Parts: sequence; C-alpha cells; structure tokens
Amino acid sequence: MNYKNIIRIRKKLDKLDNLFLDLIKKRTGLVDQVLKNKRYKKDIVDKKRIKKILKNINQKSKRKKIDPKITQRIWRAMIGAYIDYEFRNFKKK
Repeated sequence: MNYKNIIRIRKKLDKLDNLFLDLIKKRTGLVDQVLKNKRYKKDIVDKKRIKKILKNINQKSKRKKIDPKITQRIWRAMIGAYIDYEFRNFKKK
C-alpha cells in the first residue's frame, strides 16, 4: 500500500468535501425560500416531485457514467434530510 499516494488522494477528497458543504449551504438557502411559500405542513412532501427528481438523477447518472445506485442512495438520503429539515422549520402562517 502506498501511503503517500493515499494521503495525497485523501487531501483531494477533503477539498471536494468542502465544495459539497458550500453547495449544501446554497441548497439549504433555496429550500428555506421554498418553505416560506408553503402554507401547510402537508405541502412539504411532494411525491410526484420526488419521483421526477430521482428519475432525472438516474438518467443523468447513466449519461455521465456514474453508478446510479450511488446517486440514488445519495439523493434519497438528501431528500429525506431536507424533508426532516422542512418539518422542523415549518412555521404556521
């Protein structure tokens, strides 16, 4: 095992993780904007939209030669996390 190589690659992974965090912050800001426009808690989960997102991610993953099982799991987890976030931050009007 080449530890110097592994350390170099892990540093690149750490940089990517920081970019992911920046994207998550931007995404959360957009989710906050959407949440402000929802009138009822029942509006938080939109099954048609979730299905459409997952279908699009699957197609794009295949086109980009990314294992769709990975992206499906990531997006399902992210969608679930944001649904939880919206329920915790929903304010009745």
